Amino acid sequence: MAIFSDQLGHIVSLPHAPDRIVSLVPSQTELLHYLGLQEEVVGITKFCIHPDEWFREKERVGGTKNVNIEKIKALQPDLILANKEENEEAQIRELETFFPIWVSDICGYDDALKMIKAVGLMVNKEDRANELVAAIETGFQKLASENFQKVNVSYLIWKDPYMTIGRQTFINDMLQKGGFANVFQDFLRYPQIDIEQLKEKKPDAVFLSTEPYPFSQKHADELQRQLTHTKVILVDGELFSWYGSRMLQMPKYLTSLRQQLSL
Repeated sequence: MAIFSDQLGHIVSLPHAPDRIVSLVPSQTELLHYLGLQEEVVGITKFCIHPDEWFREKERVGGTKNVNIEKIKALQPDLILANKEENEEAQIRELETFFPIWVSDICGYDDALKMIKAVGLMVNKEDRANELVAAIETGFQKLASENFQKVNVSYLIWKDPYMTIGRQTFINDMLQKGGFANVFQDFLRYPQIDIEQLKEKKPDAVFLSTEPYPFSQKHADELQRQLTHTKVILVDGELFSWYGSRMLQMPKYLTSLRQQLSL
């Protein structure tokens, strides 16, 4: 019997390396694919769109906020991967009465790397997970060595009302790694803001994320007309918020954003 602790401090007991895994977190589903668990993963959510072949072929067990408990029971998983923020606590607690559940809690870069290592250890892919973490660290270390000045930005994740990101979020950490200073750093997590607050902060740039709200160029153009002295651009929400193997791509993307801003 192997004993593990999840990122909420809960104990998870596994009698053997899991061979029937259900993932309720899109970024962690992608991580499981990277680790080579094609046969072991038996269930995913409808938002687990990467990799495409898994999205088309694996059993879908509902959305991240409304998983189908009965479908999961039918799959008889020996491990469920969940996340404190993305999944509903009541459903997690119900599922843990039947199956082992490991819950991640990602508030920043370090949490993400710890999650990758922990998942790798649980699913008997420790070496592959450690190699991934080392590669991610190398990329971000190279990024940190670049000589760039801080750029003040706001990052919007929702519209009507506008919502942004504050401290203790993975996205905020990604901004900092790229040399971007979040003008709403004093706020916690995901505060609601309005256009007047944006104007008062006078950011150099406003980033409109492609998820969870599907901001498009028309939204950027609309906001640009109201923020005449701020550059408004669309950014890849998956790269900014998917903690896992996608982090390999992030240093290069952060550099490209700075080039797009000509800073």
